[in-house]
Amino acid sequence: MDKNIELEESFLGSVEAGKSLPTDTLPEEPMDADIAEQLVQHYRLNEAKANQNLATFCTTQMEPQADRLMTDALNTNAIDKSEYPKTAAMESYCVSMIAHLWHVGEGKKMYKDFIGTSTVGSSEGCMLGGLALLMSWKNRAKAAGFDIEDLHVHKPNLVIMSGYQVVWEKFCTYWNVDMRQVPIDQNHMSLDTDHVMDYVDDNTIGIIGIQGITYTGAVDDIEKLDQLVTEYNKTATLPVRIHVDAAFGGLFAPFVDGFKPWDFRLKNVVSINVSGHKYGMVYPGIGWVVWRENTTDVLPKEMRFEVAYLGDKVDSIAINFSHSGAHITGQYYNFIRFGLTGYKAIMNNVRKVSLKLTDELKKFGIFEILNDGSQLPINCWKLKDGLDQNWDLYDLEDALAKYGWQVPAYPLPKDRDDVIISRIVVRPSMTMTIADDFIDDLKLAINNLNKAKLVHSDPETVKMTDTVASH
Repeated sequence: MDKNIELEESFLGSVEAGKSLPTDTLPEEPMDADIAEQLVQHYRLNEAKANQNLATFCTTQMEPQADRLMTDALNTNAIDKSEYPKTAAMESYCVSMIAHLWHVGEGKKMYKDFIGTSTVGSSEGCMLGGLALLMSWKNRAKAAGFDIEDLHVHKPNLVIMSGYQVVWEKFCTYWNVDMRQVPIDQNHMSLDTDHVMDYVDDNTIGIIGIQGITYTGAVDDIEKLDQLVTEYNKTATLPVRIHVDAAFGGLFAPFVDGFKPWDFRLKNVVSINVSGHKYGMVYPGIGWVVWRENTTDVLPKEMRFEVAYLGDKVDSIAINFSHSGAHITGQYYNFIRFGLTGYKAIMNNVRKVSLKLTDELKKFGIFEILNDGSQLPINCWKLKDGLDQNWDLYDLEDALAKYGWQVPAYPLPKDRDDVIISRIVVRPSMTMTIADDFIDDLKLAINNLNKAKLVHSDPETVKMTDTVASH
């Protein structure tokens, strides 16, 4: 065989290995599939190791059996219920399992008593929950004689605490809804139930309770909110409803102790969304939303589109259209694989790791713990006031990144945005071994920061360094 041909067949000797990857325009010629795979792998080399990404809420590791099932299902289209009826069936099974975790009612059936759908991430679930609140409010407002076209008098509004996820800002912008933000303060790091009803009136389409605030891991007191709404509704022209954004708490809280009622046990909660790709333990791209009743009063007819399914018709609700059924398959696999006992064991281990991190963080003596992981498994802290040191949490973020760890530093929401915090999200793939390794590197990072800042702030050291450099 010609030696040049032999060299071309080697990845290292290929023409493509000696050229930059195409970026702006489609390349003229194809390349060998194995070479293309290698080049894409090389391009991704500087992305974070999944197990050291302590910033993301998203699942980064699934079992190989789940990987195989999802790969086999990538070529299915979840929206085509008549063409892929088993995928549609698994979707319904998952909705039902989630609804019953949220206490929708013993013996109640999907489509008959309650309704829900898979979504592309929890953000679509939020959007659908918000739309149902908006459209049902419009229908009730019309029935009450409101001129809802007169936006000067009857512009719809949504009430939410100021540490919301950005999808709610998008919802209000897209659908011309006034967002009424209940501010946080030092004594109210979640929804301020002392003042939330001050923001409510006849134009309020609903109140959002958050079961897991992404900034800090705090939870709104939705049980208290429900009591307030019940009292308000006794005299209200238009009763107010609650949607719970349980993006990451919704598939954690049902399996561990320590949470007040926050779900369909509360009579004013009409809908809940959750991310399957967080504590549902599926790769990014899957969410769920459930309405407690399958009625047009809760989920208006304007949002229902009939599709054929197994010789009958069911409602299609989702905003997104074509998407793979792989994530639905992965979610159903996890549910039947782990069951209640398995999820409880996993989530309690997650909590143990989060509590261990809190114990270790306290030992440094320089951190004030804002969320200790005793409820949702998020660890948040700030530097104590009055410390005599010349580095901040942004410096610590950079120092940890040198060891491969991603631990973000950022300001709290509006009204407390002068406070900078750090956050770790403890996910099921974060074992105690990984946590111990992180703490070891955190000690090194802090020690290095202390030494580095001392060198730069000590005038005698700086003078000596300048003298050496001049010679």
